[in-house]
Amino acid sequence: MPQNWSAGKLAVILHADIAGSTKLVQQDEHLTHERIQDTFRRFGDTITQYHGNVRELRGDALLAEFERASDAVTAALAFQKINTDYGAQLNDGIQPTARVGIAMGEIVIADNTLTGAGVVLAQRVEQLADPGGVCITGAIHEALPQRLPFNQKNLGEQRVKGFDEPIRIYRVELKSDESIPLPQVHHLPELLLKPRRLITAVAAIALVFLGGAVFWLKPWQVSEDSFERMAVTLPDKPSIAVLPFTNMSGNPEQEYFADGITEDLTTDLSKISGLFVVSRNSSFAYKGKSPDIRQVSKELGVKYVLEGSVRRSGDQIRINAQLIDGATGGHVWAERFDGSMANVFSLQDDVNNKIVTALKVNLTSDDRKRLDKIETSNPDAYDTLLRGLDVYQHFDRESNAQAREIFEQAIVLDANYARAYANVALTHASDVNFNWTNNREESIQLGLENAAKAVDLDASIPQIYLTRSILYLAQRRHDAAIEAGRRTIEVHPNYADGYAALAFVLSFSGQLEEALAAIHQAKHINPQYSYVYLAVEGRILFLLRRYEEAILVLEESAQRNPVFDRVQLNLAATYAQLGELDDAAWAVEEALAIRSDISLADEELDANYKRPEDLNHYIGALRKAGVPE
Repeated sequence: MPQNWSAGKLAVILHADIAGSTKLVQQDEHLTHERIQDTFRRFGDTITQYHGNVRELRGDALLAEFERASDAVTAALAFQKINTDYGAQLNDGIQPTARVGIAMGEIVIADNTLTGAGVVLAQRVEQLADPGGVCITGAIHEALPQRLPFNQKNLGEQRVKGFDEPIRIYRVELKSDESIPLPQVHHLPELLLKPRRLITAVAAIALVFLGGAVFWLKPWQVSEDSFERMAVTLPDKPSIAVLPFTNMSGNPEQEYFADGITEDLTTDLSKISGLFVVSRNSSFAYKGKSPDIRQVSKELGVKYVLEGSVRRSGDQIRINAQLIDGATGGHVWAERFDGSMANVFSLQDDVNNKIVTALKVNLTSDDRKRLDKIETSNPDAYDTLLRGLDVYQHFDRESNAQAREIFEQAIVLDANYARAYANVALTHASDVNFNWTNNREESIQLGLENAAKAVDLDASIPQIYLTRSILYLAQRRHDAAIEAGRRTIEVHPNYADGYAALAFVLSFSGQLEEALAAIHQAKHINPQYSYVYLAVEGRILFLLRRYEEAILVLEESAQRNPVFDRVQLNLAATYAQLGELDDAAWAVEEALAIRSDISLADEELDANYKRPEDLNHYIGALRKAGVPE
């Protein structure tokens, strides 16, 4: 967390705690702590999806900050729905239930701790909520747009400890027969304060307003003809999204397995040249929800949606899957697939073949080879790999290291498991790319060694080439990095991260227009793209000297992750080139608060630009912005 945030900042604060946690602990202390941690992990994921930031976890309580009241309330209601559905699957009495309070007020950051009147008020409001409920203050009530499908019951003015004046409190619930709104793209109101970008900002806000109106009017009853007119969204070839399969095992610890099956089905379908498949990240934005499939189809730009469930009992597996036409919401087919861990890949092949047949996709010989591969004959190794992938998705330094250890356990179980070696290599590449390593050269070497082992066993795994692309760039082997990047999307034509990585290495190699096209393709495949995609796009636009566009993209990236120092530095450089030196200096301060040892000398030393003019452009802009020498 940045150390220099201003005292007295006004923010929307969400406070949650677990109702009756003491009684749960008395039943089973170890299981209760595990369940509470899992509850807050899932709540944290939801908060992030709705543009919030989890600031602290305090035992059985969670504290988060939002910029918009609508995001905070929607995230709270979305999670309560998810948690209710999740608890219904548990077959014991240990079902953590959260109470949520949301308030608006001043916050102060001191010694990495979030404090202030806003935090205290959110805690007091949360204590007025029922288990599984959400309460808000009058200020939040006033800030919520009336179009939101929420019922807000006025509980009157309440006396709360620590506040002299009574506080008006409202209980918020989702209206019956309504769906939880999905996260909305934020455009930045602060841009309105900058006259040089007023026209651009007004245009962006107008588009958001128009999109919001369409969303809330819900014109989802569409005909086949109107669906076909969505040519600007739908690709020419059959298009599909695989929604997260529901874990029906009665054991929340099997969640990773259902997610792994979903991801593998997505990956296998993505390798078919005649299909357009939306990326895993975008599909998983709907995890734990029950959305209107026609709405999903429109939002992800696909005609078909696959949904289902996975039930695992011992070694026995049952997959229920339904292929749905996004135009009508009707089933193309629905079927049950039964098997065991010993033939788990055959089960997945059965699902894939059913989809291919239904969509009348002609498989090439290469497509068939990709689908027919059995990646390991050891079911335990596959299960271990899925556990590692679940940890890797948390995407931070500690999770990356933990995932690597789990992937290495899979290799112990099957010394010829190419996918496990590929994922070990990928964790080393992540260490290098995000500065999570204390020994950069060793991480590069270990990444390349594991990638080489993987490619000797199976040359069709895209993560091998993505890893090589990133690590070759770290070695300033630009041509090799580009070749590996192109190979990534050759073996996996619908791999969004592959296109993003290619854009990354192309931008450092001076091939800027092609880099911009690649990141746009990544965003097309992954409509729920992360702040990393925006960071790559913003830097490309900076290098193209399209500074106004770069600011919009980089500001959104920083808003999604305010502690990504690379974005702050690129913002500083871009503001400096626009002559807005106050904003540039502010971005430099933010970057230094995140990483205090930033200097021009280190930036020049670590930069991987192939063309001197690109390096000089970047370093010169940073110098103008005030980055220390």
